[in-house]
Amino acid sequence: MSVLKAAMDRIFMHTAMAAPALWISATTSEERPIRIIRRAPDRITDFGAGRFVSDTTAVDVRVADLPAPRPGDVIVIDADSHVIQGEPLRDRERLIWTLDLRPE
Repeated sequence: MSVLKAAMDRIFMHTAMAAPALWISATTSEERPIRIIRRAPDRITDFGAGRFVSDTTAVDVRVADLPAPRPGDVIVIDADSHVIQGEPLRDRERLIWTLDLRPE
């Protein structure tokens, strides 16, 4: 096990850094508990001469917990359901997925 993988595992198990969530497949209705690190960065979008700032929701998930997320899958965080939009992206080491979410 690499040092980086061990560090990521510790971060995702730390209760102050990561939270429990539930993944539900859009195609098979399979469910799996996962741990996520939730982020909510603002996104700036240019439209003509204007710029708009919008809220976003993104989560990081270990590839070991969720090997193949797909657009349309649902992530339930607390009582809120979110749909994965766009293609999931992996980090350089292929350990973490970044999922862009929208409310369901």
